[in-house]
Parts: sequence; structure tokens; C-alpha cells
Amino acid sequence: MTRFSRPALVAALCVSALSAHAGHELLDRDVENGQALYADHCASCHGANLEGQENWRFPGPDGVLPAPPHDETGHTWHHDNVLLFDYTRLGGQGALAQRGITDFRSGMPAFEGTLTDEEIWEVLAYIRSTWPDRVQEMQAMRNPPH
Repeated sequence: MTRFSRPALVAALCVSALSAHAGHELLDRDVENGQALYADHCASCHGANLEGQENWRFPGPDGVLPAPPHDETGHTWHHDNVLLFDYTRLGGQGALAQRGITDFRSGMPAFEGTLTDEEIWEVLAYIRSTWPDRVQEMQAMRNPPH
């Protein structure tokens, strides 16, 4: 199986941001419900404090990267809202395949059928709410205006 290098993957994900649909999907969401949903569905891998798994930048023996942090130290805020939504809804494999990346192994499961679209947006809004203002502003700039 061919593997994308980290720089190639990052470049491909950045290019996919150009096709994102909107920039305000995370506003006016139920952040408290998002926090509860995160605790129930995400914290077991991404950490109760959004800290991610140890050595998250390096693939494990199975070739899969550990779960990254969702706090400001990770790369979640480097991506546009639509990619974050798709990655959560479709899982890593599905979201990357949708963007033409078919030979990158992701450990992120799909939450389609487990969480509604609204619940996914609420989880993402909760994650965003934990970032400092400057990081929220930088992430917002990755989303095309309506």
C-alpha cells in the first residue's frame, strides 16, 4: 500500500479546503450538548481534555496515526469546517477517499448513524469553543464566506 507523506497529506487537505461550502456552521450551536457528546463519543480516543493520544504525530506499528489533540496544540484548527464535519461523519477513510486520497490509513471511525448531523456540528462547536480567540479567528479564515 502506498502511503502519503505527511506534507503531501497536509497539502491535499488544504487544497480540499478550497471546495468548502460555508464558514459559519459552528456559530449558534449548543456547545454544552457538544461537550456532553464529546465526552460520550470522542474523549476515549482524543482525551477528556482534548489532549489526544501520546505520540500522535507518528504512526503506530499498524501504520495508523494515534488520535490527535483537538486543543490548540493539535492540527484540528488548521482545517475548514466542512472537512472537520466530513471527517467526523464519514470517518477518516471516507472523508479522505471523498477527496481522492485512497491509500492513507486512518483510525477515525465514522459517526454517521451514531450522531446526527446537528450533533456533529455541536461537537465541533464545543471543540472550537475551547480554542483561544486568535486560534478561532485563524480557523475561521479557512472557511470561505457565505
